[in-house]
Amino acid sequence: MTEQMTVRGTLKGHSGWVTQIATTPQFPDMILSASRDKTVIMWKLTRDETNYGVPQRALRGHSHFVSDVVISSDGQFALSGSWDGTLRLWDLTTGTTTRRFVGHTKDVLSVAFSADNRQIVSGSRDKTIKLWNTLGICVESC
Repeated sequence: MTEQMTVRGTLKGHSGWVTQIATTPQFPDMILSASRDKTVIMWKLTRDETNYGVPQRALRGHSHFVSDVVISSDGQFALSGSWDGTLRLWDLTTGTTTRRFVGHTKDVLSVAFSADNRQIVSGSRDKTIKLWNTLGICVESC
């Protein structure tokens, strides 16, 4: 028997297509969404019947579409990748960019944290995968 899914709510806040969603089991009431409107929105789920979630802040800084976003395992930081060729490390408490990663020559399509949050990996349309430390230094390029 197939279980039927029910829409609980709709979150509205982006002016462009939503390109990626990030969640973490450690913070089940937080969602991050990336968009072609060049922003990442941090949402707080309220589970209220009339308003299931509210935007807490918009993370702005990329100059082109944001293609990917992930949350660090401790829930303190987010990492975004953009068609502007950069990655950004965001402090989710303040909503500010703490580090900008520059080195790809084309769109950044995917980003990830290592399990211990000490390394960052990115994939790009420039056909490379880059391994970065959290200081923004590329330590390996494949």
